[in-house]
Amino acid sequence: MAILLAGAKTTSAAAQTPSPAKSAVPVECSVEGVDYQGWHAQQISNQWVQLVIVPQNGGRIMQVTFDGHAFLFVNPKLAGKYIPPSQDEWFNYGGDKLWLLPEGDDDEQHWRGNSDLLDDGPFSFRKLSDGPRCGIELTGPVDPHTGIQISRTIRLDPDSPHIAFRASMKNVSGHLVEWSMQSVSQYDTSDASDSTRSNRELWGFTPANRSSTYLNRYHVRFGPAENPAATVRNDGLFSIHYAHLAAELWVDTTDGWLAVVDGSSRYAMVERFQYDEHKSYPGKASVIFWTNGPELRLNADGVASVTDGSKGVSPFYMEAEINSPLCRLRPGEACQLETDWFPTRAESEFYGVADAGIITKPLQGVRLQNDIVRLSGSFGVFFAGKLVAHFYNEHGSMTGTLPVAEVSPTNFVVLDIATTPQGRPTRVSLHLEDQGGLDRGALQETPIRTGEVR
Repeated sequence: MAILLAGAKTTSAAAQTPSPAKSAVPVECSVEGVDYQGWHAQQISNQWVQLVIVPQNGGRIMQVTFDGHAFLFVNPKLAGKYIPPSQDEWFNYGGDKLWLLPEGDDDEQHWRGNSDLLDDGPFSFRKLSDGPRCGIELTGPVDPHTGIQISRTIRLDPDSPHIAFRASMKNVSGHLVEWSMQSVSQYDTSDASDSTRSNRELWGFTPANRSSTYLNRYHVRFGPAENPAATVRNDGLFSIHYAHLAAELWVDTTDGWLAVVDGSSRYAMVERFQYDEHKSYPGKASVIFWTNGPELRLNADGVASVTDGSKGVSPFYMEAEINSPLCRLRPGEACQLETDWFPTRAESEFYGVADAGIITKPLQGVRLQNDIVRLSGSFGVFFAGKLVAHFYNEHGSMTGTLPVAEVSPTNFVVLDIATTPQGRPTRVSLHLEDQGGLDRGALQETPIRTGEVR
């Protein structure tokens, strides 16, 4: 019994047991200079992903492309341009970058922002390695205003689209400083078929904190307090549905991930990080979402207006931001922020992130007649390999395993298979084994219930 769902690049599990995945020949990743929209750039790539970096423009990752899909916003008005750092203006090129928190101009313990040395100063570029596993290093200028120097390494493996970022913030002053480092990623939210319109199927997710210090389990830092685009779902996920309206939403999530899901193109990006429960975060937020668009404001007479400002219509993008804990650094000390990105395929539905991928339709195990067990669900995966069902009895003992599908991050996985496992199991866990045979963890675990398939 197998069901094939229509749609581009979909993997469906057949009723018969597939043959084990063949060992893949490692494909090397590479680092090379490229021209990107007029910028002299560097590209780090493997068979899965391509990252374009523009060192001169604040060490930005200007674009990330997976399976032909470009994730990040690139400002067409500033494409190919370089404008020297300024403390009085902000030049938004797009892409992904590193900032500091807390922001503001209250005192020297706040970063003013704008296109100063940290945001727009030229970074040095160094190739760390080439070949099977490649990496680069970006190092920013010394910033006398904050006392900080930022560096960042980016690495790719040859056998997956996993991108590993390791950022460092060093105190280069002669006194104590305290800052949080922030990874800021601007995702393109324009309609793929009409760039003058926004994509209405673009979502951001992160788990809400059950013990949140925020009134609604999230905090509206900017924009309307009653924003129908933002909500905490019944399953505990904070959800922001992109709308072309300026809003900043802070979430004190402790689960260590966020996801940006495009139901129109059917691609998703998961950003993972390590939450530290023993340290303080700026404003208590570990994740921030910003939706770009017109600003809702009140004038001195209390009259509301929505304006795009003096520079024309605001572009379509949403920022997904990950904050490090506040680092109190003595001269010469440094702290790190490690983030890992996993691009994959998706659908318009989304139910969460697991070790091995994302869940778009939860796993079900149903016992039918003659002890036949039907397994169903749909997923995006982070690694190529095979899905293996692990069966357990009521006492927690494993009764057997069954390979159920060969999978790839570029293919959306629809599982619908009937099997007769040994030992009359009562629950099942779906694992992903990569092409080298390494168990990359579970996608989901569920009880096996008796009854009709829902």
